[in-house]
Amino acid sequence: MKTNPFAIRTDYLSVGDALIATDQEGYIQDMDEWSEGFAIALAEKENLVLTDEHWEVIHYIRDYYHEHHVQAQVRDMIKHFKKVWGSEHGNNRYLHDIFPMGGPQKQGNRLAGIRKTKGEH
Repeated sequence: MKTNPFAIRTDYLSVGDALIATDQEGYIQDMDEWSEGFAIALAEKENLVLTDEHWEVIHYIRDYYHEHHVQAQVRDMIKHFKKVWGSEHGNNRYLHDIFPMGGPQKQGNRLAGIRKTKGEH
């Protein structure tokens, strides 16, 4: 397993018949184990109902990570979603409204199966 070197504790999230290892905050330990089922299970645990907009952000985060090998910065997300959704929804406030537990940078990354970086609080 490619574990998160910054994890203090390992917890497990039930996804179908599998248990997926997460750190104490819900960030996936092995990013190769991510699935849409993982995102759904974690969202349920965090009392979040995933909408089409959530999925657009989740897939944007995953695609950005796979292309650039780093987490997407919020300003890049805002720029992208302003083009896609318009200024009413393509803004920092709206992204934080739909991801109420840490915004797209934290909750979005958790749901997308992108691990927390060392410097992230």
